[in-house]
Amino acid sequence: LSAQRQRYFYKKRGIPVKKKIQKVEPYIWILPSVLLMAIFILVPIIFVFRMALSDVSKAGLIKASPDWKFPQGNKQPVFAMVLKTLVWTVAVVGISTLLGFILAILLNNEFKGRKLARAVVVFPWATTLIVQASIWKFIIDTDYGPKYTVDELGIIDHAVNWTPTAGAYFAWEIAAVFLLHSIVTFTVLSGLQSIDASYYEAAAVDGASYWQKMFQITIPLVRPNLTISTILNIIYVFNSFPIIWTITKGDPANRTDHPGTYLYKLAFYNGKQGQAAAVSVIGFLILLFCASLYMVSVLKKGTNNMANTNASVKK
Repeated sequence: LSAQRQRYFYKKRGIPVKKKIQKVEPYIWILPSVLLMAIFILVPIIFVFRMALSDVSKAGLIKASPDWKFPQGNKQPVFAMVLKTLVWTVAVVGISTLLGFILAILLNNEFKGRKLARAVVVFPWATTLIVQASIWKFIIDTDYGPKYTVDELGIIDHAVNWTPTAGAYFAWEIAAVFLLHSIVTFTVLSGLQSIDASYYEAAAVDGASYWQKMFQITIPLVRPNLTISTILNIIYVFNSFPIIWTITKGDPANRTDHPGTYLYKLAFYNGKQGQAAAVSVIGFLILLFCASLYMVSVLKKGTNNMANTNASVKK
């Protein structure tokens, strides 16, 4: 009876029932996803912001009085640590992007064993970060690392401290480059394989050199792929806890900490959950900015593809 009344209501106003259902149907389908995101993403974010602006006891109880001061642990201001993390992120992402781009150019050529080379390149990306970071930790270890190999070869007769200072440890963390170049390689490679060969043929007829083809054809056409891989790597590196924790644990004297390892120590070693939440808010805001850039680039790419499709259809 209610369904009959509903049909009568829609027909009386000149609204087809099927059309009305079609307008509402997409929102019904996405409603479960929206609810899950609200419960498991939005609510924890709000709770963390509340903890960051409050005085939290070691038992995790939020007090009424707010604590507006951001934490400073072991005479290392948080913002200085974030700045150091940004420098590390730029170094890792920059080197991995350059290395991945060069490998993509090489793998795009025809040669024997290309499939094997591609499999080797994807191996670091397929292996867990903990395993690879542990290998790098062994390599740079003063007592149990490659020291024995060079001793046997007679190259040196004493132990070499590969990590004498915090700066040296920080440099060794750039080993993360070898864990991240794979995604850049295959993202750029997919863009290279979509480039029409007629562009290069026309450039060769005009007498263009290799570098002119590179800067006038290749790089502009793979720029969207480079943008996406770069932004994703920035988010991944800045938020990468296993690499630094496995290799250094932030030592010596918290000099190689980044926000992830630092807030972990604050929350689970020192019981300062409010200050740990404040550090996580700083990282969240930085990553939110990077994620916004990623979304804008993706939407812009989708708009350009749609415009090109419409233009080709009109022709």
